[in-house]
Amino acid sequence: MDITRRAARTINGEAKTMNESLNLALSLASGIFLGIFYFGGLWLTLKRLSQSRQPALLALASFLMRSALCLVGFYLVAGHGLEALAFCLAGFIALKFALIYRMNPPHKEVD
Repeated sequence: MDITRRAARTINGEAKTMNESLNLALSLASGIFLGIFYFGGLWLTLKRLSQSRQPALLALASFLMRSALCLVGFYLVAGHGLEALAFCLAGFIALKFALIYRMNPPHKEVD
């Protein structure tokens, strides 16, 4: 019996091999990495905006570079299938929500 068939497990009635599961895990990690790059670059841009002589140019160049690199990353992941792209987008969006949660201090209710 083939080792990949023994390692297969059923998810939603569909057999998934370890390689497919690893591919999806790497897609999720890629989305998280792209989110760190995108939102980290945004944070650095906003920190340096007040010191820049041409803040509009800095903001535009930063946006274009971050967006282009993220789109290339999503395109490369999409080459592994629609499911991999969905996991990559999920990682990107999950990181966004994690950063929002981490950056916002808890609000105290006023009586």
